[in-house]
Amino acid sequence: MSKIGHYLQEHIMGEVISATDARRHFATDASIFSMAPALIVYPQNENDVRKVARFSWQLAERNRIVPITARGSGTDQAGAAIGNGLMMVFPAHMNRIVELDAKTGHATVEPGINYGKLQQTLMTHGRFLPPYPASLEYSTVGGAVANNASGEKSVKYGDTRSFVRGLRVVLANGEVITTHRLSKREVNKKLGLATFEGEIYRSLDTLIEENQQVIAASELQVSKNSAGYDLLDVKRKDGSIDLTPLFVGSQGTLGVITEITLETESHEPQTTLLIAAMDSVQQLQTAVLELRKLSETPSAIELIDGNLITTVRASHPNLLKNVIDKPYPKFVLLVEFDGKESAQKKGAKAARKLFDKHASSYRQEHDLEKQSELWKIRHLSGVLAAHHEGGKKALPIIEDSVVPANKLGELLQATYDMFARYKLPVAVWGHAGDGNLHLQPYLDLSQIGDRQKAFKLMDDYYRMVISLGGSTSGQGNDGRLRAPYLKELYGNEMYAVFQKLKRIFDPYGTLNPGVKVDVTTEDIKPLVRNEFTV
Repeated sequence: MSKIGHYLQEHIMGEVISATDARRHFATDASIFSMAPALIVYPQNENDVRKVARFSWQLAERNRIVPITARGSGTDQAGAAIGNGLMMVFPAHMNRIVELDAKTGHATVEPGINYGKLQQTLMTHGRFLPPYPASLEYSTVGGAVANNASGEKSVKYGDTRSFVRGLRVVLANGEVITTHRLSKREVNKKLGLATFEGEIYRSLDTLIEENQQVIAASELQVSKNSAGYDLLDVKRKDGSIDLTPLFVGSQGTLGVITEITLETESHEPQTTLLIAAMDSVQQLQTAVLELRKLSETPSAIELIDGNLITTVRASHPNLLKNVIDKPYPKFVLLVEFDGKESAQKKGAKAARKLFDKHASSYRQEHDLEKQSELWKIRHLSGVLAAHHEGGKKALPIIEDSVVPANKLGELLQATYDMFARYKLPVAVWGHAGDGNLHLQPYLDLSQIGDRQKAFKLMDDYYRMVISLGGSTSGQGNDGRLRAPYLKELYGNEMYAVFQKLKRIFDPYGTLNPGVKVDVTTEDIKPLVRNEFTV
């Protein structure tokens, strides 16, 4: 082990690992990239995190950069959970539920807790976290907060940022801060601190004041957005400031989160589910817009296209037996209503009336077991990710764009047209109610031609999304993958604000460098693996 490794092991309670097989394991996440860490650190507690950050800062003061990357379960598809410095892995030790407040419904947890485990615990108390991602069974809450994750329930409930009430964060220099909405009087106290935290508040306040119009104009007209840094609601007109929105979705580039306080919702296990078949893009677009206008908002409006069903049935013929039959429709919509029984009945009645006009067929299920069978259709994407055609595999490179809901049809048609030009098969699924689509092209990363095609496809696809008023990242965040498109998405002025913000929190560039800002396509090309496996 290196001198750094020995020093850290002597000063922290957790473990420091330098074994080659461990470094190889943590060199990849769920993205197409690879980058081996110098050391793996399993922090035992917040004090360990503070010591590691402080050590990295002190080295940087002497012009030696040993960066820090925080990692949960490594399910990140954009490459934010890899790094070449100190990899802090949280699930081993920092995985506790610190407090469940029955009165407020708030849950305080450590970042390494498994999302599914927390969800199960909450449900035993009649609560749940609605913005859960599809990966909840094996991902962490810390990862969800770092990415501002969301999922099938977000059309009604919003993204992770909407549920984070406060954080404990270790700053780049090892200082620990707590975040929540501070009054103007409390902000003034922070502005007077002779600490790094005080310096951050002073610089941030100036940055926001000098760029009010640029920040206000940066808001995208989409239902969810994880691209860039969220400065829109940090400082309000009453002078109050909350740093929480900045850290949520920052992917460990502004600080390392060590504790999270979350708001939860009341959970009713019984739901009503409708499944509808659509035969055209226009039919789908009209149905989605009308569903969004219902007085009882659906808890899910999920999309699967016929190509996905066909692809999966070809390799797994028994998977959807007795669930959906040929001929497969062009699109399938799954629409769910939750909450009180009366609200579910009202919503389902309105949806049936809508489907009488805009669907070629539909059915309704109230039985939870039968609903589970129907949800299998939506969860086919997991099978697609494991499917391969020779060396070609489904690559997570353009799987997270979001557009205004009224542009969903345009995005779909443009996607099909683009893949036809590239002579590539395409299957689409996603959160139709949010205008958030997922798709993974089949390419072979061992072939130079396919590697070049991957980057050309990303350029064309993300530019098309931006032209429709959309965001390059609805829920998976920028990471390394989409960071090169941030300037084009937000424009030069707002991108410059992001760069200044990053320098305020991370003046030496020790916090997950190469993620979100100051990244070009040429920077990430050498990181692409020769073979993609999850």
